[in-house]
Amino acid sequence: MFTGTALIRRPGPALAEGIVTHMDRVPVDVDLATRQWDGYAAAMTDSGWDLVEVPPADDCPDAVFIEDTVVMYRGVAVLTGPGADARKPEVDGVAKVLESFGCPVARIHGPATLDGGDVLKVGSTVYVGRGGRTNGEGVRQLRHVLEPLGATVVAVPVTNVLHLKSAVTALPDGTVIGYLPIVDDPHAYDRFLAVPEESGAHVVLLGGDKLLMAADAPRSADLFADLGYDPVAVDIGEFEKLEGSVTCLSVRLRRRVGTPWSTTQLTSAGSATMR
Repeated sequence: MFTGTALIRRPGPALAEGIVTHMDRVPVDVDLATRQWDGYAAAMTDSGWDLVEVPPADDCPDAVFIEDTVVMYRGVAVLTGPGADARKPEVDGVAKVLESFGCPVARIHGPATLDGGDVLKVGSTVYVGRGGRTNGEGVRQLRHVLEPLGATVVAVPVTNVLHLKSAVTALPDGTVIGYLPIVDDPHAYDRFLAVPEESGAHVVLLGGDKLLMAADAPRSADLFADLGYDPVAVDIGEFEKLEGSVTCLSVRLRRRVGTPWSTTQLTSAGSATMR
């Protein structure tokens, strides 16, 4: 069974006050959301992932969406500069955990803004959504860190949804998947497959043929099964009310904690801190 380490952060008591940008606010049941989060965590554990719970940030309603705080690439952690000021305090707790692992760390600095949900990695290509939460300087600073590590950073427009990965993610074979009505430019990707439901555009690669996805996209799950994948469905309905998806709720390191981290990659990027 595939194993790796994933960072997660428990929903806080103020979850229902999370930021909503592209949809109308509806009531969020925090107790139900916590049970759904437990189910999400259990699905990852059942698939062989070691989960590390980052200390809570209860003053930040959106802190459960931990993906936005850091971008991982080839063993290097790039700490983000969230586009919403209220979310900036979420980053430090994640930074402390990664540093305790001995993980090489770089950091995005203002006036740049970058949310991890705007970053989609497909092989050595890193697509970055330039839109409401990530600006051009954020793309530039991320490129400065990642290109010396072998990445090709490609900026793509995001206007219809909160983050790039609200519109598209990718299958294990590198095919980008998305729900056409909310994808700005499907031709930006080498291979694109339309899915029949909006939440069907969001998958987390669990290892092997397993795809973690939302339970409210059964037709998309059938499509993936027909392609030879094994969909693992979880109910995240309360998080979807806050523009969240399965990708938002964890940061996958794809190695076990305790495995030595290489420091040579970050040195080749020029500096551990962006200026």
